[in-house]
Amino acid sequence: MTSLFQILLMILDIAKWIILAHIIMSWLINFQVLNLRQPLVAQVWNGLNRTLEPVYNKVRSILPRTPGLDLAPLLVLVALYALRIVLINNMAAFY
Repeated sequence: MTSLFQILLMILDIAKWIILAHIIMSWLINFQVLNLRQPLVAQVWNGLNRTLEPVYNKVRSILPRTPGLDLAPLLVLVALYALRIVLINNMAAFY
């Protein structure tokens, strides 16, 4: 059961890094450091969007409208950290 606990923590870590990569890439695109006309950048951006937009859309439906400010990635990151804390605090259930 310890390995199951470690696998769950690894999945949460991977999800965290994917969301952080999406956030940083969106900043770089908005500040025109990265160009979506480059094929590699466009492919990575499309892949991240297709992966994360279903999650973000569910969160956006709950959040109030804030023009110019997207709080969905922040809320998803907070939820991931909260889930990690819950898992670590209930680690005894995995033994």
